[in-house]
Amino acid sequence: RIQKLEAEKAQLQRGTSDVVMSTLDFVEDPKEEIDKRSIYVGQVDYQAQPQELGQHFAECGTVNRVTIICDADGNPKGFAYIEFSEEHSVPIAETLDGSEFKGRLIKVSRKRTNVPGMGKGKGGKDGYGAERAHKPFAQRYSPYGGGKGKGKGKGKGKGKAKGK
Repeated sequence: RIQKLEAEKAQLQRGTSDVVMSTLDFVEDPKEEIDKRSIYVGQVDYQAQPQELGQHFAECGTVNRVTIICDADGNPKGFAYIEFSEEHSVPIAETLDGSEFKGRLIKVSRKRTNVPGMGKGKGGKDGYGAERAHKPFAQRYSPYGGGKGKGKGKGKGKGKAKGK
């Protein structure tokens, strides 16, 4: 193997182009394509295993991946995402909305694609942002302080009096 690598190195140094570059066997689909053939599953039992969830949805089509979402400590959050190999499996899987899995009624819906920039955001020029967007006459400054200006505090002071 080392001899083969050294031969390829020598050919590259000579500038010959008869070395075939190896490509990855598996190329990841774009995120939007994966989301089109994926579903969200809510109200999942906390002891559920990915294999069990995959078996529950096996009748809908070939399951590529089951992802049970966990918190920072590794505890399940109670929801999962299932990716199918074919897009036509998603509507079939949606018919299992309200079905029972490990004693709980699960919620099943299409997985939505996250759009960058959507969500909470930082807000507009006055700092009130999204919560103010639907309140056109909302109060601009908080009556409890914390807005612009220094208020009626003690001020800077002159330091401690000495020698009196």
